[in-house]
Amino acid sequence: MTPHGPLAPYRVADLTRILSGPFCTMQLGDLGAEVIKIEAPGKGDDTRAWGPPFINGESSYFLSINRNKKSVTLNLKSGRGQELLWQLLERSDVLVENFRPGALERLGFSFDAVHARLPQLVYCSVSGFGHTGPDRSLPGYDVLIQGAAGLMSLTGEPGGPPYKLGVSISDLSAGMMAVQGILAALLARERSGQGQHVDISMLDGSAALLTYQAGIHFATGEVPHRRGNAHPSIAPYSTYPAQDGTMIVAVGNDTLFGRLCQTIDRPDLATDQRFATAAARVQNRDELDRLLCDILQTRPREHWIARMRQVGIPCGMVRDVAEVCASPQLRARGMIQQMAHPTAGTVGQLGSPLALSGTPCSLRLPPPLVGQHTEEVLTGLLGLPAQEVAQLRSDGVL
Repeated sequence: MTPHGPLAPYRVADLTRILSGPFCTMQLGDLGAEVIKIEAPGKGDDTRAWGPPFINGESSYFLSINRNKKSVTLNLKSGRGQELLWQLLERSDVLVENFRPGALERLGFSFDAVHARLPQLVYCSVSGFGHTGPDRSLPGYDVLIQGAAGLMSLTGEPGGPPYKLGVSISDLSAGMMAVQGILAALLARERSGQGQHVDISMLDGSAALLTYQAGIHFATGEVPHRRGNAHPSIAPYSTYPAQDGTMIVAVGNDTLFGRLCQTIDRPDLATDQRFATAAARVQNRDELDRLLCDILQTRPREHWIARMRQVGIPCGMVRDVAEVCASPQLRARGMIQQMAHPTAGTVGQLGSPLALSGTPCSLRLPPPLVGQHTEEVLTGLLGLPAQEVAQLRSDGVL
């Protein structure tokens, strides 16, 4: 069993900040890659200042998405800083950046420039709208993308205002898709010896999540609308009030519906023509939901959940974040972890969801301090003398 993950031979030059890019590079680090995070001297990644909450001065936001990385400070607007970046890229397999299109080009590090000099390097760009198209230069903040991709139009109560998801899903999904693209490009390089440009658009990624909602529109020409917690094609499949709080019931076929009817002591509903088939239940969902609400509110959630699970009906509670972070199931899966940080102390972390039996992911390095590994990388990897590193720091390059 390899202790450091399947990407242990690879090195990643990480020019990302905020969320989409750092989430991508953290996953690469969890998979074993050596990730060298390039940060601006003095302040570092913008999210280092995002808070509260802070833990002994360290942003909890930054700590959540930057483990398994080494931090090096470089002033990329200086000629010497750019030379050092080229030296790092010469020793790397992957470059990941999430600047607005054109920003790195102005510094001399466009894909074309890098590919001409280092054709084997995989170059991944994550941006709001991609590097082509009429909107390529627009800023790509998550809430803007959730709106532009139609996600907000589907989120919220019927007739109510649109809402964004409670997490930055457009940023996070772009980061996950960037990992997929990078891994595919590395596999292709094994055959061709050539790197390529992986161009990830947050808009593309978020639009791809529409899946069956877009399918409904393509099939009917209609515009899907907000349904609260209901599913457009399945019923009952939503949240319901029990006596002591909210629970979830998700019935995906006629067999399960029959079991549900037995469980709630209403076997007659299974043969009622309004509800006997999946299509009929969708057409008559409002009446079905009213019946279920009246019945489920007579007993506590645990009563119904125990009865339903006994006969295989998918159901559960709506947990808050604290309950999720205390989940015995997640703890058993290694998803709740603790890491020792040099200033923040013991920091809770969500582990990697990628459970590989032969080359498991690992949490090796806590989120770094700004420039924590500058000397290590410049002297150890690039071979600079310690006195030169000291002079570069004095000159404002580091």
